[in-house]
Amino acid sequence: MSAVLDSLAGAEFQALTWLEAPRATLEALIRAHDESVVEAILGAMDVHAGQGEYVSIDGDTIMSAGSAEAALRAAGAGVLAVDAVMAGRHRNAFCAVRPPGHHAERFHPMGFCLFNNIAVAALHARAVHGVGRIAIVDFDVHHGNGTQDIFWNDPQTLYVSTHQSPLYPGTGAADERGAHGNILNLPLAPGSDGAVFRAVLEQAMLPALEQFSPEFLFISAGFDACADDPLADLRLTDADFAFATHMLCTFAAGPCGGRVVSALEGGYDLGALGLAAAAHVRTLMEF
Repeated sequence: MSAVLDSLAGAEFQALTWLEAPRATLEALIRAHDESVVEAILGAMDVHAGQGEYVSIDGDTIMSAGSAEAALRAAGAGVLAVDAVMAGRHRNAFCAVRPPGHHAERFHPMGFCLFNNIAVAALHARAVHGVGRIAIVDFDVHHGNGTQDIFWNDPQTLYVSTHQSPLYPGTGAADERGAHGNILNLPLAPGSDGAVFRAVLEQAMLPALEQFSPEFLFISAGFDACADDPLADLRLTDADFAFATHMLCTFAAGPCGGRVVSALEGGYDLGALGLAAAAHVRTLMEF
């Protein structure tokens, strides 16, 4: 988080409006997750009080005393962003949050993720603001199995993911299409560079978005596809993330009326994460 916030502290970002994320409500969370799962996450540290400083959710996902508060605010950031964009106060928004969210399924937190932040935001847009068709684009290097799980049976939501394959969590094959053909997985081979990434965006992702014609565009903005990231093997640069952001915002200017909300997902080389996040936000500011 410090790496991202430090990257947005320069003079070129002085025009940004900074908002503190509120806690997501139970009502907002249970649109994306089973209520028993939400209650278990929020109560995990209380249940395990006196048994150590940490609670293990799975082999990758650990909670400490501050994790529930952080997760509530990470989910709440997307809710606030949707409200601000729908009210016309801002054209788009970037949610600089931790923990990330796109691996959290309806019934299972996993992969560093407790609540699915982008799903909570998207379902808030539908329930509170009456948004119909929603598109979620995920360019994290890992497949967003949680987002796919939550929207698998939702014909009004298009989920499109570029990700390295094979890689954690082992989902995201091209033949995983959703119950209504509303899932588009675009796996990339290890070592794929920006030229491959850009071609997939232009030749597959953009046509799918144009055909679906959503009213609101959400971005799961993971920056772990950077060449320097230690957890994967794609070779993207800051310019590639700026290209993707520009393409998506240009598209959203039409059917979505410019409405875009982006939420931070992965990114594990701190220098590369900061530079890529700055490139993403810099491009959002152009629209």
